[in-house]
Amino acid sequence: MTTESTGKGRPTPKRKDAQAKVKVSSLSPVVTKEQKRAQKLASRQDRVNSRAAYLRGDESAMPLRDRGPERRFVRNYVDARRSIGEYFLPIIFIVLVLTLIQVPAVQFAAIALMYAVLLVAIIDGVFLGRKIKRIINSKYPTSSTKGLAMYAWLRSTQMRRLRAPHPQTKVGDVVN
Repeated sequence: MTTESTGKGRPTPKRKDAQAKVKVSSLSPVVTKEQKRAQKLASRQDRVNSRAAYLRGDESAMPLRDRGPERRFVRNYVDARRSIGEYFLPIIFIVLVLTLIQVPAVQFAAIALMYAVLLVAIIDGVFLGRKIKRIINSKYPTSSTKGLAMYAWLRSTQMRRLRAPHPQTKVGDVVN
């Protein structure tokens, strides 16, 4: 019996070439520059549309922290009233300008104004939170009021134009 070994008929590939054949990314398909550009444009348009829906107050476009009838009521309630907190940022800017004046009495008065407004905003937030919890408990008896007071206070400290989602009610409107 003669056993003659036969070769495989081709040379052994280099390790680099063998590994390059195996490395096929299953995460992303092969796409052209045009496909990438079109996908990027579509993604950008989706983000713009989603942001517009969020700012409009569309419930499906909102994050979980803003969803629900209780949160909508809190937003409308806060937007229907004026609070000192929404003027805090412009007052801080005025304080900054006043502290640049090299008169100690003016600087002291500016800093005192800032702390006074902050204190009044905090007190207003406490009373707002208590009132919101009381109203929500009577209006939605089965729902939890956890986090609604802080949600209302944080919204009341934002400048009206910068609130997101945009206010659905005008100042002075009656919210039911």
